[in-house]
Amino acid sequence: MDFFTELLNNPGITRAMWPATVETLQMVLIATAFTIVIGLPLGILLHNTGKGGLLPIRWLNVVLSGIIVNITRSIPFAILMVALIPVAKAITGESLGPVAASVSLTIGTVPFFARLVETALRDVSSGKVDAALVMGSTKMQVIRKVLVPEAMPGLIAALTTTVVTLIGYSAMAGLVGGGGLGRLAYNYGFQRYDMGIMLVTMVIILIMVQIVQIVGDIVARKIDHR
Repeated sequence: MDFFTELLNNPGITRAMWPATVETLQMVLIATAFTIVIGLPLGILLHNTGKGGLLPIRWLNVVLSGIIVNITRSIPFAILMVALIPVAKAITGESLGPVAASVSLTIGTVPFFARLVETALRDVSSGKVDAALVMGSTKMQVIRKVLVPEAMPGLIAALTTTVVTLIGYSAMAGLVGGGGLGRLAYNYGFQRYDMGIMLVTMVIILIMVQIVQIVGDIVARKIDHR
């Protein structure tokens, strides 16, 4: 405790630490928002266009699952982020910084989240879906009022896992100009051999992950009425 107290009382460390923490939170929040907006519909499409889905379209499922999701997921994030620097610059006008890094974080995480969404939807009882169809519900109504609400605990768990993954990815993003705690740990902790900075950044990232995991678990249990 005395070691960490001494570190936190060092004005040089605190001046560098708080902006880096804010940049990490900025990257994670922006990427999380866009991952939900893009990944949730993509996961729903993956589930419903597959075999046994509400809208089985084999060619579309092959394109979405085999090409878009699987290929993107198979590329290591560090390589993907470097490759997407021109894309990030075209979208945000910047090639470095947390906003530019959010583009790569989003593209790298959307397929991961979409696959988790597909898995959560697959766990919904087919009997409930069939019952809704028999009662005259349209397929879109079944998706909105049966599939998604019934899968909500699994979707919250999927989102929790995705945000935890994003926090880890954001640290890697710092190594290639994304900023945040990853850049701080590399510039000061690694290049300058300052283990104090390295330890503090690790503790902050650990706290972020624990908070996200605890909140996600609580929300998932609250809405799980099974």
